[in-house]
Amino acid sequence: MPTPERKKSDPIRLMSELRDCHIRIRDEIGKKIVGQRSIVDELIMALLSRGNCLLIGVPGLAKTMLIASLSEVLDLRFCRIQFTPDLMPSDITGSEILEEDRTTGKKVFRFVKGPVFANIVLADEINRTPPKTQAALLQAMQEHEVSAGGTTYRLEEPFFVLATQNPIEQEGTYPLPEAQLDRFMFNLWIDYPSAEEETDIVRFTTGGLEPGLKPVLDGKKIQELQNLVRRVPVSDAVVQYAVDLVRRTRPGSDRSPKYVKDWVSWGAGPRASQYLVLGAKARAALDGRATPDRNDVAAVARQVLRHRVVTNFNAEADGITSLEIIQRLLSDG
Repeated sequence: MPTPERKKSDPIRLMSELRDCHIRIRDEIGKKIVGQRSIVDELIMALLSRGNCLLIGVPGLAKTMLIASLSEVLDLRFCRIQFTPDLMPSDITGSEILEEDRTTGKKVFRFVKGPVFANIVLADEINRTPPKTQAALLQAMQEHEVSAGGTTYRLEEPFFVLATQNPIEQEGTYPLPEAQLDRFMFNLWIDYPSAEEETDIVRFTTGGLEPGLKPVLDGKKIQELQNLVRRVPVSDAVVQYAVDLVRRTRPGSDRSPKYVKDWVSWGAGPRASQYLVLGAKARAALDGRATPDRNDVAAVARQVLRHRVVTNFNAEADGITSLEIIQRLLSDG
């Protein structure tokens, strides 16, 4: 007879629950967001993998509304940070203030937590602030902690950073350093809606109805499902496929094809291999399958590798993008 605790953490029951929650999350977000189902799925995959996401799209595509809706459906504490040229690192992490104890008269420093101390943090227009301020997120994104005044503070779990970026406006912006880009599991491009979707958007947003969203998952359940994804078994063949794909993006590798050597300055690092496997696990779990296959790795490859493959001048002169190189690598098998 299984104990209540064992029954509670039963992988089969959790897998079924995850699939049901996935459908409910998409339905709830669909009350406010028209289309973008694949983006919603990819955000959920990243969350289940304990990853972060960079969303790139022109203004007006509801990037901020999508993220706010996701936090509402997940019943998580959400904080938006508007990145500007004058934003300081302490505006993100928090700062120490000098206070006087009224009873003793002694002055002591007290740390006031910044907006990064939330479950979902939106770094809006992250490339509008200098690299020094961008770097304030590095420790939080990787170690889920913040160091200030010689003390390290743990961030509340689950912790998820979503950053937005405008791809067309370059004046007054600062490119994200490669070390920062590598902290993002997925690079998601949000495209224009179809004509039918745009018509629905206009009808929906110009009416008087403002739908409320019902919470589907809380923080404790999300952590349970994150642990479930980590426990999803994956075959050696699928792991090897992910590692080989990443290694072929590196121009110095003996496995890389000639076009990679011609067009790529730097390929993806080992973190890309990890995220390919984690993304494949999460995709299989959301689909109700017990283990991922090569198709799951290929399905998340563009999102994982797009910002990790750095093209050179030859690629620019030939009009070749990193996405086209990734597509050729996938086609080559």
